[in-house]
Amino acid sequence: MKITFLGTGTSQGVPVIGCECDVCQSLDFRNKRLRTSVHIEVNKKSFVIDTGPDFRQQMLREKIKRLDAVIFTHEHKDHTAGMDDVRSYNFLQNKEMPIYAHERVLDQLKMEFSYVFNHKAYPGVPQIGTNEISKDQPFLIEGIKFIPIEVMHYKLPVLGFRVNDFTYITDANYISEEEKKKIKGSKIVVINALQKKKHISHFNLEEAIEMADELGANTTYFTHISHKLGLHGDIEKELPENVIIAHDGLTINL
Repeated sequence: MKITFLGTGTSQGVPVIGCECDVCQSLDFRNKRLRTSVHIEVNKKSFVIDTGPDFRQQMLREKIKRLDAVIFTHEHKDHTAGMDDVRSYNFLQNKEMPIYAHERVLDQLKMEFSYVFNHKAYPGVPQIGTNEISKDQPFLIEGIKFIPIEVMHYKLPVLGFRVNDFTYITDANYISEEEKKKIKGSKIVVINALQKKKHISHFNLEEAIEMADELGANTTYFTHISHKLGLHGDIEKELPENVIIAHDGLTINL
């Protein structure tokens, strides 16, 4: 399995428009963060979790020429806004793109991308096949098993996913004991670490480190990072040995 971090930034990305902080002005490529998304390649199948506003740029950068499905964690724009660009894969592969999401998320996508789901669709719009998922039912895509994990993003339920020994969670500040059981035993876990200061809907750095220790993966990677966390090079010195700050373009082989 090959995992590629397409983006590791929060909803505004890094740098933030108009910001002159040290992180936003940094020349270190690791401090340049597009909106959060991940690509998973397993058994020669290609999947993306979330299509944020930077989806096109990310797929071009990583030269991903095939995509078998898109899985959505939740309906916020920084995770869905790039869905229109799956049409490039429609043209390349000559078939519709399967998307997998909770019913609530599908309803939101159908509203925001109404032209895609219109019965009299305009020529050239994305061809989408919808698949409803829930936290209680694992599902298969192209023979690959995905286990949904429900986490809370303040009061909004968000789905993370486990594929084999890899678990990916973003936009969370609470995971129930029942859902943690689905994660335990993962060799690699990805969780969000927004900033140092406590936040209403995301783990901060301290909470993310505590959660990494509790979940007990061999290695934990932090994503969905804002400019308020600090410089990549400084923060990585503060982390336990088995905890790593992800950066855009980082690849992991599992």
